[in-house]
Amino acid sequence: MKQYYVYILECSDQLLYTGITNDINRRIVEHNSGLNKGCFTYKRRPVTFKFYQNFNDVNQAIYFEKKIKKWSAQKKRSLIHGNFDLLKFLSQCRNATHYTYRPGKGDY
Repeated sequence: MKQYYVYILECSDQLLYTGITNDINRRIVEHNSGLNKGCFTYKRRPVTFKFYQNFNDVNQAIYFEKKIKKWSAQKKRSLIHGNFDLLKFLSQCRNATHYTYRPGKGDY
């Protein structure tokens, strides 16, 4: 059964890059080799490996990659460090129009 990996790399400028592959080792070598001048990581090398999640289904991997690409760096770093309490807190909607928003209550 083929495995797919969603991964997060940290670039030399501390920006995070999220990608998907079926071979993590090869992909990290490719990022650090600078094979593609148009790649986000090309001018931010070297990159360091920070996180991966494996999937048996490519569609699930693609869904997860698209989801976390939209996350803030703080949410991604919480995932990297396994800080799931902070990740849950950062995932909560705190907009003034959200039904759980209660100014002054400190529980939103």
